[in-house]
Amino acid sequence: MRRDVLVAGVGILAALLLGAAVMAAQGYDPLAVYQALFDYSLGGRPPGRALSNTLFRAIPLVLAGLSASLAFQAGAVNLGQPGQLLWGALFAVIGGLYLPLTAPWLPLALIGLSMLGGALWAGLAALLRTRAGMTEFIVTLMLNSVADKVTLWVISYPLQDPLASTPMTLPIAPAGRLADLPMLASVNPGVFVAGAVFILCWLLSSRGRLGYEWRLTGRNALFARLGGVPLSENFTRVMWLSGALAGLAGGLIVMGESDRFIRGLGGNFAWDGIMVAVIANNGIVGTLGYGLFFAALQTGALGMELITALPGEFIQVLQALTVLLVVAGRGGLREAIAGWWARWRLRRSVEQMTDA
Repeated sequence: MRRDVLVAGVGILAALLLGAAVMAAQGYDPLAVYQALFDYSLGGRPPGRALSNTLFRAIPLVLAGLSASLAFQAGAVNLGQPGQLLWGALFAVIGGLYLPLTAPWLPLALIGLSMLGGALWAGLAALLRTRAGMTEFIVTLMLNSVADKVTLWVISYPLQDPLASTPMTLPIAPAGRLADLPMLASVNPGVFVAGAVFILCWLLSSRGRLGYEWRLTGRNALFARLGGVPLSENFTRVMWLSGALAGLAGGLIVMGESDRFIRGLGGNFAWDGIMVAVIANNGIVGTLGYGLFFAALQTGALGMELITALPGEFIQVLQALTVLLVVAGRGGLREAIAGWWARWRLRRSVEQMTDA
């Protein structure tokens, strides 16, 4: 754990220093850029909203990251988070349009529907793997395109808002909007939903029997099978849960921000979530930490561009540098520490022999 924190700290610091060097070479003031980035992500601009905006933006990053991390831990290569997010959002919108419920029952129902939508789409990939032997790596990638086209058709024809000039649905009922519910310290209630889900995922992964079986399977599937672990059943379970988490991300975007399904909903959140899982080495706590860090970078990008005129796309450079340096440093730092320890022990042995 300490080594992971050290690697993360060194990698992020190195990425920021390299980013500062690039900015200085282009004629920008790195200190002014990072100050603006901090002010608009964690500081007080806009007053009382910067931190809450960052926390809200972290919701889909963390949930998609947890979706990928749990699947990767179990050896399931689920790369279908973009499609699962879309189906979760669509199920939430349908429920928000047609369920005759009031708060707080409607938000709870929409959360359940969004998880169901993502789980069903991931379950389809699991079914094709267990019944037809098709690799989930390819299937989930291909299903992303299918989900994008099908949901686009749904919001362009059957559910399209007749007054809208671009593909989008009608807004969901006000009772289903998280922004209309009571807030604590101006924080969107979706943040607390994501926080509760994170705690449950951590308990499952680190304390639950099912999480242990998943991690064991991911490390050595043959040993797990010989030990009596039901590989096929566990694969289906983790795919369902992974899809449910990605679907929940889509549902919370609808309930907490857009209030409807808009073309392009979710943007790159799902892919960024997969990147968060990779850089966190599939760790649950690491996924939360990196998700918050990337959310802070993305939230502060607009203010950074407004104050310093540095293009907001530079944040993608910082993210790429962070991923590269942390992932590369994870192996390099381990080897460096092992080498230092071996040299220190050898030197101590030589000194003891000399003293004798």
